[in-house]
Amino acid sequence: MYEFFEDEKCYYVVFDLCKGGELFDEIVFRGKISEKETAMLIKQILICVNYLHQVNIIHRDLKPENFLLESSKDFNEIKMVDFWLACKHDTPKTMLNEMIGSSYYIAPEVLNKRYNNKCDLWSVGVIAYIALCGVPPFNGQNDKEIVA
Repeated sequence: MYEFFEDEKCYYVVFDLCKGGELFDEIVFRGKISEKETAMLIKQILICVNYLHQVNIIHRDLKPENFLLESSKDFNEIKMVDFWLACKHDTPKTMLNEMIGSSYYIAPEVLNKRYNNKCDLWSVGVIAYIALCGVPPFNGQNDKEIVA
């Protein structure tokens, strides 16, 4: 992050230009990603998640749409974005109870309204599955069917 601004209505964050677009779009374009590239990608995502968890932040909405590629087809440099659902969580033993997140990536503990920072790791696993297979591990016609 280079700069941060706010006015009466909005916050503005200035960070690196990411010409590669969303990870989601790259997966859709390719259909799926090779095991080697997925391993590289997941390593980068886990580095991001580890940092957040070390500073007591839970993202709570990890999904391919929330990762930007610095350049097209390069998984070495990714940026995690969209922290609207993130929260500070100082004690991992204390459980959160707000059911929040995107249906394809939401952890079972979140659905049960008893979770901590580990919910982010479930989402990383779903991202890995989608990258490797090109389809989500859970499917349905709507959010209710997906989380069932």
